[in-house]
Amino acid sequence: MISSNGLVFKNEKTLAMISTLKKEQPIIVQLFGADPTCMAEAAAVCEAAGASAIDINMGCPQKKVVKTGAGAALMNKPELAARIVVKMVDRVSIPVTCKIRLGWDYKTINAPLFAKSLEQAGAAMITVHARTRSQMFSGKANWHLVSRVKEHVSIPVVANGDICCLLDAKRCLSESRADGIMIGRATIGRPWIIRTIQKGLETGKELLPDMNYVLEIIEYHLNAIEKFYNGHAAVKTARKHLAWYTKGMKNSAAFRNSLFKTDSMSQIRELAKDFFTKFKS
Repeated sequence: MISSNGLVFKNEKTLAMISTLKKEQPIIVQLFGADPTCMAEAAAVCEAAGASAIDINMGCPQKKVVKTGAGAALMNKPELAARIVVKMVDRVSIPVTCKIRLGWDYKTINAPLFAKSLEQAGAAMITVHARTRSQMFSGKANWHLVSRVKEHVSIPVVANGDICCLLDAKRCLSESRADGIMIGRATIGRPWIIRTIQKGLETGKELLPDMNYVLEIIEYHLNAIEKFYNGHAAVKTARKHLAWYTKGMKNSAAFRNSLFKTDSMSQIRELAKDFFTKFKS
Protein backbone atom coordinates (compact mmCIF):
# COMPACT_ATOMS: atom_id res chain seq x y z
CA MET A 1 0.00 0.00 0.00
CA ILE A 2 1.87 3.03 -1.33
CA SER A 3 1.06 6.73 -1.45
CA SER A 4 0.53 8.03 -4.99
CA ASN A 5 1.76 11.43 -3.85
CA GLY A 6 4.97 9.91 -2.55
CA LEU A 7 5.72 8.31 -5.92
CA VAL A 8 4.83 11.36 -8.02
CA PHE A 9 6.92 13.68 -5.85
CA LYS A 10 9.76 11.13 -5.90
CA ASN A 11 10.01 10.53 -2.17
CA GLU A 12 13.09 8.35 -1.73
CA LYS A 13 11.56 5.99 0.83
CA THR A 14 8.37 5.59 -1.22
CA LEU A 15 10.29 4.84 -4.41
CA ALA A 16 12.30 2.20 -2.54
CA MET A 17 9.05 0.41 -1.71
CA ILE A 18 8.40 -0.44 -5.37
CA SER A 19 11.83 -1.88 -6.07
CA THR A 20 11.52 -5.55 -7.00
CA LEU A 21 13.49 -8.58 -8.13
CA LYS A 22 12.67 -10.55 -11.28
CA LYS A 23 12.10 -13.73 -9.25
CA GLU A 24 9.35 -11.94 -7.29
CA GLN A 25 7.14 -11.51 -10.34
CA PRO A 26 4.26 -11.11 -10.70
CA ILE A 27 4.18 -8.02 -8.48
CA ILE A 28 1.01 -5.99 -7.91
CA VAL A 29 1.48 -2.55 -6.38
CA GLN A 30 -1.41 -1.14 -4.36
CA LEU A 31 -1.79 2.64 -4.50
CA PHE A 32 -3.86 5.00 -2.42
CA GLY A 33 -4.86 8.55 -3.21
CA ALA A 34 -7.81 10.70 -4.23
CA ASP A 35 -6.53 12.72 -7.19
CA PRO A 36 -7.13 11.02 -10.58
CA THR A 37 -4.18 12.68 -12.32
CA CYS A 38 -1.76 11.92 -9.50
CA MET A 39 -2.97 8.31 -9.25
CA ALA A 40 -2.52 7.84 -13.00
CA GLU A 41 1.00 9.23 -12.89
CA ALA A 42 1.88 7.04 -9.92
CA ALA A 43 0.55 4.01 -11.80
CA ALA A 44 2.88 4.83 -14.69
CA VAL A 45 5.82 5.00 -12.29
CA CYS A 46 4.91 1.54 -10.96
CA GLU A 47 4.56 0.09 -14.45
CA ALA A 48 7.98 1.44 -15.40
CA ALA A 49 9.40 -0.17 -12.25
CA GLY A 50 8.12 -3.58 -13.33
CA ALA A 51 4.67 -3.88 -11.74
CA SER A 52 2.44 -6.52 -13.33
CA ALA A 53 -0.77 -4.77 -12.23
CA ILE A 54 -1.95 -1.84 -10.12
CA ASP A 55 -4.50 -2.20 -7.33
CA ILE A 56 -6.35 0.85 -6.02
CA ASN A 57 -7.00 0.86 -2.29
CA MET A 58 -10.60 1.98 -1.78
CA GLY A 59 -11.03 0.14 1.49
CA CYS A 60 -8.44 1.33 4.02
CA PRO A 61 -10.38 2.46 7.11
CA GLN A 62 -7.54 4.26 8.88
CA LYS A 63 -8.33 7.87 9.82
CA LYS A 64 -5.06 9.27 8.44
CA VAL A 65 -5.90 7.82 5.02
CA VAL A 66 -9.64 8.50 5.04
CA LYS A 67 -9.23 12.17 6.01
CA THR A 68 -7.29 12.75 2.78
CA GLY A 69 -10.25 11.45 0.76
CA ALA A 70 -8.47 8.18 -0.05
CA GLY A 71 -9.08 4.59 1.02
CA ALA A 72 -12.62 3.82 2.20
CA ALA A 73 -13.57 7.50 1.82
CA LEU A 74 -13.82 6.89 -1.93
CA MET A 75 -16.80 4.61 -1.34
CA ASN A 76 -18.73 7.76 -0.42
CA LYS A 77 -17.70 9.31 -3.75
CA PRO A 78 -18.38 6.71 -6.47
CA GLU A 79 -18.08 9.22 -9.32
CA LEU A 80 -14.61 10.28 -8.18
CA ALA A 81 -13.62 6.63 -7.69
CA ALA A 82 -14.72 5.85 -11.25
CA ARG A 83 -12.77 8.83 -12.63
CA ILE A 84 -9.64 7.58 -10.89
CA VAL A 85 -10.03 4.17 -12.52
CA VAL A 86 -10.66 5.66 -15.97
CA LYS A 87 -7.60 7.90 -15.70
CA MET A 88 -5.34 5.07 -14.55
CA VAL A 89 -6.59 2.58 -17.15
CA ASP A 90 -5.90 5.15 -19.86
CA ARG A 91 -2.39 5.80 -18.52
CA VAL A 92 -1.01 2.24 -18.20
CA SER A 93 -1.06 -0.94 -20.25
CA ILE A 94 -1.19 -3.30 -17.25
CA PRO A 95 -4.44 -4.30 -15.47
CA VAL A 96 -5.95 -1.94 -12.89
CA THR A 97 -7.87 -3.58 -10.05
CA CYS A 98 -9.69 -2.25 -6.98
CA LYS A 99 -10.02 -3.28 -3.35
CA ILE A 100 -13.17 -2.07 -1.60
CA ARG A 101 -15.30 -2.68 1.50
CA LEU A 102 -18.98 -3.47 1.84
CA GLY A 103 -19.73 0.21 2.44
CA TRP A 104 -19.18 2.96 4.96
CA ASP A 105 -21.45 1.29 7.53
CA TYR A 106 -24.30 -1.21 7.55
CA LYS A 107 -26.80 1.55 6.75
CA THR A 108 -24.95 2.37 3.55
CA ILE A 109 -23.99 -0.97 1.98
CA ASN A 110 -23.14 0.09 -1.57
CA ALA A 111 -20.49 -2.42 -2.64
CA PRO A 112 -22.58 -4.07 -5.42
CA LEU A 113 -23.38 -0.86 -7.32
CA PHE A 114 -20.00 0.67 -6.45
CA ALA A 115 -18.24 -2.37 -7.93
CA LYS A 116 -20.41 -2.15 -11.05
CA SER A 117 -19.36 1.47 -11.61
CA LEU A 118 -15.70 0.47 -11.22
CA GLU A 119 -16.15 -2.32 -13.76
CA GLN A 120 -17.70 0.13 -16.21
CA ALA A 121 -14.75 2.46 -15.63
CA GLY A 122 -12.33 -0.29 -16.68
CA ALA A 123 -11.37 -2.16 -13.50
CA ALA A 124 -10.15 -5.69 -14.27
CA MET A 125 -10.97 -7.25 -10.87
CA ILE A 126 -12.61 -6.34 -7.57
CA THR A 127 -11.49 -7.50 -4.14
CA VAL A 128 -14.02 -7.04 -1.33
CA HIS A 129 -13.00 -6.88 2.30
CA ALA A 130 -16.25 -8.15 3.79
CA ARG A 131 -16.52 -5.47 6.47
CA THR A 132 -17.73 -1.89 6.48
CA ARG A 133 -15.45 1.04 7.17
CA SER A 134 -17.12 1.64 10.53
CA GLN A 135 -16.18 -1.89 11.60
CA MET A 136 -12.50 -1.19 10.96
CA PHE A 137 -11.06 -4.68 11.67
CA SER A 138 -13.51 -5.63 14.42
CA GLY A 139 -16.47 -7.98 14.36
CA LYS A 140 -16.78 -10.68 11.72
CA ALA A 141 -16.46 -10.47 7.96
CA ASN A 142 -19.80 -10.95 6.18
CA TRP A 143 -18.78 -13.18 3.28
CA HIS A 144 -22.39 -13.66 2.15
CA LEU A 145 -22.66 -9.99 1.15
CA VAL A 146 -19.75 -10.46 -1.24
CA SER A 147 -22.05 -12.70 -3.29
CA ARG A 148 -24.17 -9.62 -4.04
CA VAL A 149 -21.14 -7.96 -5.59
CA LYS A 150 -20.56 -11.10 -7.63
CA GLU A 151 -24.11 -10.82 -8.98
CA HIS A 152 -23.55 -7.26 -10.23
CA VAL A 153 -20.29 -7.64 -12.16
CA SER A 154 -18.80 -9.93 -14.79
CA ILE A 155 -15.14 -9.36 -13.85
CA PRO A 156 -13.47 -11.59 -11.24
CA VAL A 157 -14.40 -10.95 -7.59
CA VAL A 158 -12.07 -11.86 -4.73
CA ALA A 159 -13.26 -12.21 -1.13
CA ASN A 160 -11.14 -10.98 1.79
CA GLY A 161 -11.44 -10.92 5.57
CA ASP A 162 -11.14 -13.44 8.42
CA ILE A 163 -9.56 -16.20 6.31
CA CYS A 164 -7.14 -17.88 8.69
CA CYS A 165 -7.25 -21.58 7.84
CA LEU A 166 -8.48 -24.10 5.29
CA LEU A 167 -11.96 -24.29 6.84
CA ASP A 168 -12.31 -20.50 6.63
CA ALA A 169 -11.24 -20.58 2.99
CA LYS A 170 -13.80 -23.26 2.11
CA ARG A 171 -16.61 -21.46 3.94
CA CYS A 172 -15.69 -18.11 2.41
CA LEU A 173 -15.67 -19.47 -1.14
CA SER A 174 -19.01 -21.19 -0.54
CA GLU A 175 -20.76 -18.18 1.03
CA SER A 176 -19.28 -15.48 -1.18
CA ARG A 177 -19.29 -17.43 -4.47
CA ALA A 178 -16.15 -15.43 -5.21
CA ASP A 179 -13.62 -16.39 -7.86
CA GLY A 180 -10.83 -16.41 -5.31
CA ILE A 181 -9.76 -15.37 -1.83
CA MET A 182 -7.23 -12.87 -0.52
CA ILE A 183 -5.42 -13.54 2.74
CA GLY A 184 -4.00 -10.54 4.57
CA ARG A 185 -3.38 -10.32 8.32
CA ALA A 186 -3.35 -14.10 8.77
CA THR A 187 -0.04 -14.26 6.88
CA ILE A 188 1.71 -12.17 9.55
CA GLY A 189 4.06 -14.55 11.33
CA ARG A 190 2.79 -17.41 9.15
CA PRO A 191 4.07 -16.76 5.62
CA TRP A 192 3.42 -20.38 4.66
CA ILE A 193 -0.35 -20.10 5.18
CA ILE A 194 -1.19 -19.26 1.57
CA ARG A 195 0.62 -22.32 0.24
CA THR A 196 -0.89 -24.65 2.85
CA ILE A 197 -4.43 -23.38 2.19
CA GLN A 198 -3.92 -23.63 -1.56
CA LYS A 199 -2.70 -27.22 -1.20
CA GLY A 200 -5.56 -27.92 1.17
CA LEU A 201 -8.14 -26.72 -1.34
CA GLU A 202 -6.56 -29.02 -3.92
CA THR A 203 -6.28 -32.09 -1.70
CA GLY A 204 -8.94 -31.54 0.95
CA LYS A 205 -6.36 -31.80 3.72
CA GLU A 206 -4.66 -28.99 5.63
CA LEU A 207 -0.96 -29.76 5.95
CA LEU A 208 0.63 -27.67 8.67
CA PRO A 209 4.40 -27.05 8.60
CA ASP A 210 6.57 -28.69 11.24
CA MET A 211 8.98 -26.72 13.42
CA ASN A 212 12.00 -27.68 11.27
CA TYR A 213 10.37 -26.01 8.29
CA VAL A 214 9.42 -22.96 10.37
CA LEU A 215 13.04 -22.60 11.47
CA GLU A 216 14.20 -22.83 7.84
CA ILE A 217 11.73 -20.10 6.84
CA ILE A 218 12.89 -17.85 9.68
CA GLU A 219 16.57 -18.28 8.76
CA TYR A 220 15.79 -17.51 5.12
CA HIS A 221 13.70 -14.50 6.16
CA LEU A 222 16.44 -13.05 8.38
CA ASN A 223 18.99 -13.40 5.58
CA ALA A 224 16.65 -11.64 3.15
CA ILE A 225 15.98 -8.84 5.63
CA GLU A 226 19.69 -8.25 6.14
CA LYS A 227 20.33 -8.14 2.39
CA PHE A 228 17.47 -5.72 1.70
CA TYR A 229 17.76 -3.30 4.62
CA ASN A 230 20.72 -1.33 5.91
CA GLY A 231 22.00 -1.18 9.49
CA HIS A 232 19.45 -0.58 12.21
CA ALA A 233 16.53 -0.81 9.76
CA ALA A 234 17.36 -4.51 9.35
CA VAL A 235 17.41 -5.00 13.12
CA LYS A 236 14.06 -3.26 13.60
CA THR A 237 12.45 -5.25 10.79
CA ALA A 238 13.84 -8.56 12.04
CA ARG A 239 12.64 -7.94 15.59
CA LYS A 240 9.16 -7.05 14.36
CA HIS A 241 8.79 -10.19 12.26
CA LEU A 242 10.20 -12.52 14.92
CA ALA A 243 7.72 -11.09 17.41
CA TRP A 244 4.93 -12.10 15.01
CA TYR A 245 6.42 -15.55 14.41
CA THR A 246 6.36 -16.31 18.13
CA LYS A 247 2.93 -14.90 18.97
CA GLY A 248 0.96 -17.37 21.11
CA MET A 249 3.88 -19.75 21.63
CA LYS A 250 4.95 -20.97 25.05
CA ASN A 251 7.60 -18.76 26.74
CA SER A 252 7.46 -16.35 23.81
CA ALA A 253 7.03 -13.28 26.05
CA ALA A 254 10.46 -13.84 27.59
CA PHE A 255 11.93 -14.38 24.14
CA ARG A 256 10.46 -11.12 22.83
CA ASN A 257 11.72 -9.28 25.90
CA SER A 258 15.28 -10.39 25.08
CA LEU A 259 14.74 -9.79 21.37
CA PHE A 260 13.82 -6.12 21.75
CA LYS A 261 16.85 -5.46 23.94
CA THR A 262 19.35 -6.36 21.23
CA ASP A 263 20.65 -4.23 18.36
CA SER A 264 22.68 -6.98 16.73
CA MET A 265 21.54 -9.14 13.81
CA SER A 266 23.94 -11.90 14.85
CA GLN A 267 22.45 -11.94 18.35
CA ILE A 268 18.94 -11.93 16.89
CA ARG A 269 19.87 -15.04 14.92
CA GLU A 270 21.22 -16.72 18.05
CA LEU A 271 18.11 -15.88 20.05
CA ALA A 272 15.82 -17.17 17.32
CA LYS A 273 17.77 -20.37 16.78
CA ASP A 274 17.89 -21.08 20.51
CA PHE A 275 14.17 -20.42 21.03
CA PHE A 276 12.89 -22.43 18.07
CA THR A 277 15.35 -25.28 18.55
CA LYS A 278 14.20 -25.69 22.16
CA PHE A 279 10.57 -25.42 21.07
CA LYS A 280 11.15 -28.04 18.40
CA SER A 281 12.66 -30.49 20.85
